[in-house]
Amino acid sequence: MALVWSKQVDGICYEVRSAGSSLRLYTDGVFHSQYNPKQILTGHVWDLLMIPAFFYPENSIKRVLVLGVGGGSVLHQLRYFKSPEKIIGVELNPIHLLVAQRFFNLKHKSIELIEANAISWLQDYAGEKFDMIIDDVFTEKDGEPVSVVDANRKWFSCMLKQLNRDGVIVRNFLSKDALMASAGIANKAINSKFSSTFKLTSCLNENFVGVYCRRLVSTRELRKNLIKIPKLNPQLKSCKLRYRINRLT
Repeated sequence: MALVWSKQVDGICYEVRSAGSSLRLYTDGVFHSQYNPKQILTGHVWDLLMIPAFFYPENSIKRVLVLGVGGGSVLHQLRYFKSPEKIIGVELNPIHLLVAQRFFNLKHKSIELIEANAISWLQDYAGEKFDMIIDDVFTEKDGEPVSVVDANRKWFSCMLKQLNRDGVIVRNFLSKDALMASAGIANKAINSKFSSTFKLTSCLNENFVGVYCRRLVSTRELRKNLIKIPKLNPQLKSCKLRYRINRLT
């Protein structure tokens, strides 16, 4: 991969590298985002974070909150495939936001980027609720990604407070054990708030994505909605979307 841009800030190395026709953001060696305007699907975990929006009918996902923007891969995907009225992205790292706008072209009237601690911001938020909340807040340690906030009862309660009554929470996990131990699955009081929960994985990466829907949905409904869009239709050989989905409760 060719180096396009690099910057050292407070001992942290930020790099934008080209991978074919795609650009990738690395922070201290950790792969944070990918962008290719000609190929919106990335083949990585951001595809999985986007998929749950298709449990819902067209035009029903109007407000989306993304906690942890990175370079903005999933924001690009949601705008391209679902066109919400509003996508708010909250990101603590100003260099990530700089890269997202300068190199990944994350600029659109429907997208609002906020530089803030995502946890504190959500705890203090008092605005209109969201149809979809994506929790992808990670940092780096010794060249590996590390989750910033535990998926415990307190955190799920915080997210639920800002979620519409039919909304969905999507959370990125580094292991199956962490997903199954999350309050959305393991805590009866929190799990009872959701009508459908799923695990999303892909043969192309090692992440586990938890999907927590407040309305009753089905994988049949998901596939039906994906098939309507050629770039997401698994029945077409040209489709680059790869995923496996399992119902959890």
